[in-house]
Amino acid sequence: MPSQGPTQDRVEKREVIAMHPSESGMQVGRALLHALHNAGISVLYQDRQMETVWARNMNAPWASDTADGKDLLSPAQAERIRAAKLKVIESGNPDQLELSIPGHQGVRWFQLWIDADRGETGDVLGVVTTMVETTEQKRREQTLKTLLREVSHRSKNLLAIIQSVATQTGRYTETLGDFLARFRGRLQSLASSQDLVTSSNWRGAALHELVSGQVGRYSSDLAQSLRFAGENPYLNPNAALHIGLAMHELAVNSVSYGALSRPDGHVEVRAKLEAEDGTSPNLLLTWTEAVGDAQRNEKRFGSVALERVVPMSLNGSATLEIGRDRMEYRLTVPHGNFETD
Repeated sequence: MPSQGPTQDRVEKREVIAMHPSESGMQVGRALLHALHNAGISVLYQDRQMETVWARNMNAPWASDTADGKDLLSPAQAERIRAAKLKVIESGNPDQLELSIPGHQGVRWFQLWIDADRGETGDVLGVVTTMVETTEQKRREQTLKTLLREVSHRSKNLLAIIQSVATQTGRYTETLGDFLARFRGRLQSLASSQDLVTSSNWRGAALHELVSGQVGRYSSDLAQSLRFAGENPYLNPNAALHIGLAMHELAVNSVSYGALSRPDGHVEVRAKLEAEDGTSPNLLLTWTEAVGDAQRNEKRFGSVALERVVPMSLNGSATLEIGRDRMEYRLTVPHGNFETD
């Protein structure tokens, strides 16, 4: 007998597999029922008269006496589904619907596929409706849209801040080199504050962490150069960016002309909550340091940012006092800019 080639072997293997008992109609049916259950898919078959022939995995809200959810749907929704099924029976063309159904735990969303069941002659014998819940997918989509709107809003705010910083920096610098150096530093300050805001899922930043991050960029020994005392409120994103910018300007000024220009120098930052007439407390933020003869007193963007830009952006107020041997910056931040819980 001639040897059988590989093609013949494959044909015989396919025949053996096709005749395997595990592929009997009953077992295939049970396997498909498991698949429907695991995938959360409901299937309903109705004849041309819209009478239910069979239904599988009909969970709520479709599990009812009518087997297609009429008792749980609003009259308008039930009529919409019925009209779509009748149209499919008449035309033979499939249809697709999306429904939102109010429930005890909020709105539930469902996708419906309506297909015609044709006989051997091509006539439409009935209609098959497949129902899948898409509530979680809808919630993820809505969450993503909300996040994208939030990112867009905050990006516009950040660009407005950068534009203001660029304009004011240019106004108070005489050379391109000075402008680039100062502008880069301010951008890095905003980026550092923005990192804290982003890592908190846009909630904001803790004051102590924000101040430490800004001063730490200019100090090799933060424990020596910064002494922080008082409250540690959680700043909202706008407050974090602007107070971070104020801390940057104070730190740069101190490194250039003040206490941090000396090896043993340090600055003190105090945060105190002050309430007026029973209202929500404001945050009083005070930066204090010893200064020497090298301290400059002419107006630069740093002082403009500290006295005007930052307090105006927070609807607060600020004072900057430079004496012969001491500098103090006081910033009052209204309660709407931070949380204390």
